[in-house]
Amino acid sequence: MRISRSWIAVWRRNYLVWKKLAAESVLGNIIEPLFYLVGFGMGIGAMVPEVQGVKYIAFLAGGTICYSTMLAASFEALYSGFARMHVQRTWEGILNAPVGLEDVVFAEWVWAASKSFLSGTAVLLVAIALGLGRSWTMALILPLAFLIGLTFAGLGLIMTALAKSYDFFMYWFTLALTPMMLLCGVFYPLQNMPGWLQALASALPLTHAIALGRPLLLGRWPEAPLVNIAVLAAYGAVVFLVALALLRKRLAT
Repeated sequence: MRISRSWIAVWRRNYLVWKKLAAESVLGNIIEPLFYLVGFGMGIGAMVPEVQGVKYIAFLAGGTICYSTMLAASFEALYSGFARMHVQRTWEGILNAPVGLEDVVFAEWVWAASKSFLSGTAVLLVAIALGLGRSWTMALILPLAFLIGLTFAGLGLIMTALAKSYDFFMYWFTLALTPMMLLCGVFYPLQNMPGWLQALASALPLTHAIALGRPLLLGRWPEAPLVNIAVLAAYGAVVFLVALALLRKRLAT
């Protein structure tokens, strides 16, 4: 595998197209997580004043930032990536230039993570505006958001490589992303679940993202930061390589 500097031009091309609808795009990626944050935070928060020593809405905010980042990366790698690859045939046009497939896929991977970074940052700013985080450790959520984006962008590109149409992506959302949202501690502590479910959740990337993001928002240091970072980085690297192999096979046929 050889990635050249040409990937930057591909990334920039995606950025210039996105910039025309930037406000609508960011709003679309954060509106659902914000509904969860405000609705659940204030609704359930009225019945459950505190969780793990903090207000429920503050507890929820850390998970929501990670969840919104996951969603943004997934939507970009799935729907937008599939459109550029299969529907609009943008990749085909780019590959007629002196640009390799590795450059295109790498650019798509980084671009999806870049968009998710913006979405995670937007939700973080809302949390700050609501007074839910006031520690310097919140700044570390920004590089974390990009790492989460790389992880889920890679997973999304695998689904894009396998998809025959947009309808295929509903399986990914229904069978993977929604269960992760419910099992990985976005809405409640993992300790409240049975042991076997906790073991299952510990293998999922969103769990490790939240294990880092929630304490950082609340001004605490994560319990095992290096382990969580290593898991997310390993997920990101492996799924990118798998996605690249699948896309190379698909586009060669």
